[in-house]
Amino acid sequence: MDSDSVLLMKEYVTMMTDIILLCSTLALSLFFWVLSLTISAYSGTLEPVSPWRWLFSILVPLVLSIRALKRRSLDHSGALGALLVGFVLTMANFSFFSSLLAFFITSTRLTRWGGAQKKKIDPDYKEGGQRNWVQVFCNGGVPTELALLYMIEVGPGELAIDFSQQYSASWMSLSLLGALACSAGDTWASEVGPVLSQSQPRLITTWKEVPPGTNGGVTLVGLAASFAGGVVVGMAYYVSQQVAVVDLQLAPPQWPLVLYGGMAGLLGSLLDSLLGAHMQYSGFDCSVGKVVGYQSATTQRICGKPILDNNAVNLFSSLLIALLLPGLAWGAWPR
Repeated sequence: MDSDSVLLMKEYVTMMTDIILLCSTLALSLFFWVLSLTISAYSGTLEPVSPWRWLFSILVPLVLSIRALKRRSLDHSGALGALLVGFVLTMANFSFFSSLLAFFITSTRLTRWGGAQKKKIDPDYKEGGQRNWVQVFCNGGVPTELALLYMIEVGPGELAIDFSQQYSASWMSLSLLGALACSAGDTWASEVGPVLSQSQPRLITTWKEVPPGTNGGVTLVGLAASFAGGVVVGMAYYVSQQVAVVDLQLAPPQWPLVLYGGMAGLLGSLLDSLLGAHMQYSGFDCSVGKVVGYQSATTQRICGKPILDNNAVNLFSSLLIALLLPGLAWGAWPR
């Protein structure tokens, strides 16, 4: 078989795979729709979910997960985890999905950016990120739980942030946005700071200069990037609110979502650095000339204790931001 025939065969297989995938997705969405109709018939408090919402919630996360797998942004376990997180958030609220999408796309692009510089600092740097299921759930686990609670409380759909009319839904929405903005802020700081910063990082607990890559080290560039990352996630939420929410003009102003996202990104990055400085071990290994997270005969301790790894720090940071920040927003939100 010549090369042209092989190429045609590959294109045919790809086309057939896409067709089978689309048909399977349509069948699955229709099944869930019929199931929701059946459940709503026996429960007067539940309303059936539109088949188009089922289709969008299944198809779009599936396509994005497959694309991320092909581009090596996720490994196989990470793609399955991202599919689950994406499905739950998309089904619950399209604004949740847009925020998740903004976080994922920008974080993936920034991870690929400046790879040569990052390899000099990080001994575990991987081209493209190659995030696994643990990393996906440490960043997306809290938002997924909040999205499930949101669906239990008010059902799938888009609602304006309005503490006077939708207190629980507004609280959970801001908690979810805060968790995603926190993850975005930490990622932006970690990816932008080492590349653009012209100054040495300073340890957040002592403000002494430390080598690049030290857990708990911060720079002004990194902090500015963390705020910008949160703003991007907040802006994605705000824009989708303008498009998807009905009678938005009757609700309080939604523009604070952008500022809220920026503050969640900045505070989340600071909290992540504080936890990292205390609970993640950082030492300079003379044998490799880099900051590492393990103890050895050739490693000189810089800060921290070997209690948590980076994934656990990310999880705790997003959880604390999700719990604490909505309370501050409730007191300051325009009425």
